Amino acid sequence: MELIQIQKLFTHLEEVITWRINNPSEDFSIGAPEFIAKDHKGFPLGEYISAKEFTHQEVIILLIALLPKLDPSLLKRIYLELPTSALFDYCATNENGRLFYPTVQAVQYVLGGESISERLKALDHFNPDSVLIKNELIAVQGYTSINSPIHVYEDAFNTIIFGVELLPKMSNDFPAEQINTSRSWTDLILPQNTLNELQTIEAWYNSSQILMEDWGMEKKLKPGFRVLFYGDPGTGKTLAASLLGKYTKRPVFRVDVSMLVSKYIGETEKQLAKLFDKAENKNWILFFDEADAIFGKRTNVRDAHDKYANQEVSYLLQRIETFSGLIILASNFKNNMDKAFTRRFHSCIKFNNPKREERLRIWQHNLPEQLQLEDIDLEEIARRYELTGSNIMNVIQDVSLKAIASKAPDYRVSLEMLLESIKKEYVKEDKIFS
Repeated sequence: MELIQIQKLFTHLEEVITWRINNPSEDFSIGAPEFIAKDHKGFPLGEYISAKEFTHQEVIILLIALLPKLDPSLLKRIYLELPTSALFDYCATNENGRLFYPTVQAVQYVLGGESISERLKALDHFNPDSVLIKNELIAVQGYTSINSPIHVYEDAFNTIIFGVELLPKMSNDFPAEQINTSRSWTDLILPQNTLNELQTIEAWYNSSQILMEDWGMEKKLKPGFRVLFYGDPGTGKTLAASLLGKYTKRPVFRVDVSMLVSKYIGETEKQLAKLFDKAENKNWILFFDEADAIFGKRTNVRDAHDKYANQEVSYLLQRIETFSGLIILASNFKNNMDKAFTRRFHSCIKFNNPKREERLRIWQHNLPEQLQLEDIDLEEIARRYELTGSNIMNVIQDVSLKAIASKAPDYRVSLEMLLESIKKEYVKEDKIFS
């Protein structure tokens, strides 16, 4: 059934192209065969076209761009019937000349015919701000020549044809990896005021469309939401970012700052441009861990390197202000961040080291039920040893593995075993254990 519905769309495209060949001087908006979006629902491509509320012209461009993958012989079939049409002078061909591939100029002809003004108007659909380009649906090889073939991006193809969004993998063109978590908000043990601040971010996701579109505030407020997480390592910043993605049903990408920062002048901006361009209009969450490396304070200009380093910060400032999604920057210290960034954050959330009560809850919440604690007073352990949540989880893992390896009855853990694991965490951080 779905294949039949897809075929109906391409039958419509064939009718439109044939109409244009036979009516080269007619206005597309008046004379082209009518397209009714509601007649093409019930399958991913039809639903996608309907949901995006594409114009008839945008639908035709999208279908033309899909030809190489879905119906590569359509233009050849039309050519065999109407070989003298000017349309085929505007198409590219394969090596043996047996197939025609659509180009920007071919689209101009289908939409504008012989009218110079209408053909120029068709080029607007290939501008950076157009729906098809902004949403990374169609790609133009070369981007400069109207003779360039057009096609649909691979990621977009899977989304609009199969209804499945394929998320990018880490690469030189996309220096970020997706992070997930199986945990829940109850696993993030923080002071209530910190949790309340995190929930305001979730509320922005649930309410931003009403605020910006229904209330018309997109003309007065900048897009997106910018947040700073700051505090010592191991206090829950990464887990909080992962949970925000999980509960807002948005993918979270942790940006590899080391892949972004380059010693070569101008390269950092190029890498950042690739990242933001890929993530724009996707509703993704970008999480910059250890953000100080690229969002740090600007320095006094002493040489060319300082000048270009400051330019990188200025470029970042511009990109994060226009990014439509959620950006989270994580840093150990708030004062490490450039003031120009902190002034523009919607929220600055401090992740403190857990106090005694919080440490006790982390111990109680995460110790496996299978472990049998011998003469261990968790309240005393929580009071005496100032560990972060990450430290405590490392200790729990260490003693659990020891209990399993020892093959002791009932997986018993002695106080000595527990203190030995705690000591390892203290030594790692050059802290005095007593």
